[in-house]
Amino acid sequence: MRPAVLAALVAAAVLVVPSVSTADSQAPIVEGPIPGAVPGDPGSPVLSETYPFFSTWLDLAAAGYVEEEFYLSGAADAYSTTGAKLASDVPYRTRIIVRRPVSQAAFNGTVLVEWQNVTAGYDLDALWNRRHLREGYAWVGVSAQRVGVNQLRSWSPTRYGSLDVSGGGAFTTDQLSYDIFAQAAQALRSPGLVVPLGGLDIERVLAIGASQSAGRMTTYYNVVLPQEQPVFDGYAFIVGTAPTRVGPEPIMQVLSETDVTTPLNRRPDSDVFRRWEVAGAAHSGWEGQEYRRPLSIRDLGAAPVYDCTNPPFSRVLLSQVIEAAYEHLVRWVDGGPPPPHAPYLEFSSPTTKARNELGLALGGIQLSQVAVPTALNTGSNSGPSFCILFGTHVPFSDEQLDALYRNHGQYVSAVTRTDTANVEAGYILRADAQENQREAAHSSVGKK
Repeated sequence: MRPAVLAALVAAAVLVVPSVSTADSQAPIVEGPIPGAVPGDPGSPVLSETYPFFSTWLDLAAAGYVEEEFYLSGAADAYSTTGAKLASDVPYRTRIIVRRPVSQAAFNGTVLVEWQNVTAGYDLDALWNRRHLREGYAWVGVSAQRVGVNQLRSWSPTRYGSLDVSGGGAFTTDQLSYDIFAQAAQALRSPGLVVPLGGLDIERVLAIGASQSAGRMTTYYNVVLPQEQPVFDGYAFIVGTAPTRVGPEPIMQVLSETDVTTPLNRRPDSDVFRRWEVAGAAHSGWEGQEYRRPLSIRDLGAAPVYDCTNPPFSRVLLSQVIEAAYEHLVRWVDGGPPPPHAPYLEFSSPTTKARNELGLALGGIQLSQVAVPTALNTGSNSGPSFCILFGTHVPFSDEQLDALYRNHGQYVSAVTRTDTANVEAGYILRADAQENQREAAHSSVGKK
């Protein structure tokens, strides 16, 4: 990049990012929004030195949303995975990325705070979903772990070079991550001069995490949270572990077929816990892969290519169930009824899932993609890299479809009945059922 451009952008950052003072030295400090836009976006300069890593490609403005990034700094306590406090008030500096409604009228009052997933070696907003725009959520991604922050530093030294969540290299196994994640929520609830949510009236803050991030949140809930002031109203543990400790905050756990490997040791539902298992869904399915593909090309130079044993990426829309889970969790933390119970996936042995004659899983939440199938969608696969997480998708042949559905109307009616039942059971939202029905109506299934 041109030195003049670099200097101008750094100077702009100094001018537009106010410093924050607070009487409480332990309160986290928020700076921003950090200037910079994706090249080609409206309002972006011809030469854009920096922009948020994996900035969404969705048209937020059309939905009345805005994306902004902030620095978050403070002093965090360090904890081991057993909950032992290793150090106090260790300086850190990281970033949060905010996607929120512009107006209060479009905001549903709920902030989803996601622990960014770093399994791939970089920050992944695994639970960001286009449905959040429809439902009016504010979403905040928190970079709490060393791997993700180090990748950001190398990706853009100009934008992220000052970040550090390791205490200058003293804590290299994310011992600070638990308190950093909590302090991000604290900064949203009690902002200083910089208000990350633009003055929206927050009613509740939910912690969400997927896969490895769910595991980190499990440790936080089990052994760290009892030593700290609660900052989250409820928790959603997605495609990963959930706590064993019984606390006052409600917990939703949503698992794909991939994640359920045995019928043993399931934590039973209770007045503070619900576990849902979704048949045919994959730990990392088609919808998420398709969303991230253009981001990988733009920010990493290429999208990953996988050589799995079976055709990858189940197309069962786990995200529809997750969105319904959030809605239930909101009502739950507000003092409303708990979410509905859901059937478990069935097993024919302690390590083998029960399947029908088409190879589809039995039991669990049965979405229309499984109950009224047009393809084999499972949570199972194998092969190199992350193939084990992708599930399988094999479209049925015309002969198979003809045997299943006499005509197009029969197929569409079956999808409608299944989705209506799932809405009534509370497993998906009505808007998603309508989306499924529109897709079925526009398909060629059953058309001779």
